[in-house]
Amino acid sequence: MGRKLRRVDSPARHDWRETARDCGFQFHTIEGDLYWDESVRYEFSLEEIERDLEEPTQELHGMCMDLVDLLVRTPERLAMLGIPRSQWDFVCDSWKRGDPHLYGRMDFSYDGNGPAKLLELNYDTPTSLYEASFFQWVWMEQMRDRGDLPDGVDQYNRIHEDLLEVLAHLRALAGVARPDEPAFVFTAVAESDEDRGTTQYLQDLASQSGFPTRFVDIFDIGVDAEGRLTDTSDEVIQRIFKLYPWEWLFAEEFSKHLATTPTAWLEPPWKAILSNKGVLPLLWERHPGHPNLLEAHFEEAPDHALPAGWVRKPVHSREGSNVRIRPVRGAEIVVDGPYGDGPAVRQAYHPLPNFDGRYALVGSWVIGDRASGIGMREDSTLITRDTSRFVPHVIL
Repeated sequence: MGRKLRRVDSPARHDWRETARDCGFQFHTIEGDLYWDESVRYEFSLEEIERDLEEPTQELHGMCMDLVDLLVRTPERLAMLGIPRSQWDFVCDSWKRGDPHLYGRMDFSYDGNGPAKLLELNYDTPTSLYEASFFQWVWMEQMRDRGDLPDGVDQYNRIHEDLLEVLAHLRALAGVARPDEPAFVFTAVAESDEDRGTTQYLQDLASQSGFPTRFVDIFDIGVDAEGRLTDTSDEVIQRIFKLYPWEWLFAEEFSKHLATTPTAWLEPPWKAILSNKGVLPLLWERHPGHPNLLEAHFEEAPDHALPAGWVRKPVHSREGSNVRIRPVRGAEIVVDGPYGDGPAVRQAYHPLPNFDGRYALVGSWVIGDRASGIGMREDSTLITRDTSRFVPHVIL
């Protein structure tokens, strides 16, 4: 079968900035550089989507859930993931209670030939959600309606609908809304346009699902005399969505109150198990040779030189920080950052595909427990960073 996946030039809508403004998409440009880029698009075949991305995402998600179930039964292994001993019961009890979860993203290297390879999981605080879920769908519909895409065009994207379905289920579990019901608090670092925008998108969906909601800057959350988390109105937080990593929360002064406050969390504490690179060697240990996995191991001697054909990733790192790549051929690639002192994993090197000088990453979304859609990011380097552009896709 010939290669179908391709990157093609695409006419940008003349009014896309006005559309972004009207849709509330505030971070389409970051520090003067385009983040949303519709001058190109990626075209997939339906078979590539269903066989090579959707089905593997669903299978890998099941493997991840099985891994969490195993680890909460052997909690001493949580130390390998950098989870503090003081939080083991908090994390494990969350899984045993069946605390619901909302979403996650798997990052794949995929070029249309051969199986997609999992590079990492983003299962606690994944971003690029709004642009994948909502804005690239708006782009496709407008492009089709204006004749710039054929009538039969489609997109692998049920993300928005599936988010609403999960939140509606949470609303049903919470019971009939009451006039005095405490607000569902949505929190992030407010000064980050991307984090605030992503969080407020989910807040809007929760409001549509019947929850009273409130946005609160993560740094404005307090603790009352009884050790309960409170918002800016000194109201005890009963339910919270936080776009803030669990490992950072564990390091906060109020972390000693996490297990005793009556707060229900999205994402739940058990997501701390899947929110770091340590899950990669654990998946490989349980499923060696799986076609969608890359060989990975915990780094036992960080002072040893990285061999050719391997990548070093800190257990806790974000946006490509402190990643080190040593290709089989060519110069070593290093990204600086603040995560260099902690534990790390080594993963077999599998480069991102190069399309016209741009390296493309597939972000495959899981909403609830369902593979739901993809978003494409691309960069001029092999390491996807926070400055990497988001590019829309279609199925033809």
